[in-house]
Amino acid sequence: MKSYRRELWFNVSERRGFINITGQVEECLRESGIQEGLCLVNAMHITASVYINDDERGLLADYEKWLEELAPHAPIDQYLHNRTGEDNADAHLKRQIMGREVVVAVTGGRLDFGTWEQIFYGEFDGRRRKRVLVKIIGE
Repeated sequence: MKSYRRELWFNVSERRGFINITGQVEECLRESGIQEGLCLVNAMHITASVYINDDERGLLADYEKWLEELAPHAPIDQYLHNRTGEDNADAHLKRQIMGREVVVAVTGGRLDFGTWEQIFYGEFDGRRRKRVLVKIIGE
């Protein structure tokens, strides 16, 4: 069995944002040479997420609105975590909702997606460099 590991780095200039990283993960798969196996993609920071869904502008805007309703950023004093001097408690909660990682089957050297599926990096406390791990195992 072969194993491949690569880190992708992101620096979202805004507090929140969504980036379609499917192409970068596909590039990793090509580099790995793995034809059959599993591909793990996970955010290596506690205020960021990796998830799978449709790359449709309206849906991305809906996520932004929905997440802000579930865990609003302000007022920042509503969160006990922010008493530590942070202002990002909402980002931790948004990450919990959207998830830490995804696993995609690799079949015939391709990510084995369902219709419209794409891999996204979700940033909830941006303006600094963060990484995503791509780990691929198989033959």
